[in-house]
Amino acid sequence: MSLAAYKKTIRESETPRQIERRILSRVTHDLTQRGQGFDAAVDTKDRLAILAGGLRDALSENQQFWAALRYDLAEPANAMPDTLKASLISIGLWVDRQTSALMAGQGRLSGLIEVNVNIAAGLSGQAAPTVREV
Repeated sequence: MSLAAYKKTIRESETPRQIERRILSRVTHDLTQRGQGFDAAVDTKDRLAILAGGLRDALSENQQFWAALRYDLAEPANAMPDTLKASLISIGLWVDRQTSALMAGQGRLSGLIEVNVNIAAGLSGQAAPTVREV
């Protein structure tokens, strides 16, 4: 099966919620893998080296996911309850601020990962697992 046919099959067989969960899980995995040692690093130089080693790309992709989600939630045709939309938009804005701090070598990556894990668990209808430190 070609890659295009595979992607088409996935789009046709998964709900938007399942697609969002799959993307968020993959992005969160990348943040976890590429961010190894970030929170434990005391020196900004060490944190910037981790960012340059791939974490910056993972953070950017996560930020893009959340921006797309915020855009979708703000659409008038989105049928999600207003209070839930507002809460998710608020979380998305926090993700944006947190990402900016992380890109500057500040803050804790584990908080961002924990939010993603909790949202992905909610998308799958499961309780959130315990998150380990990165």
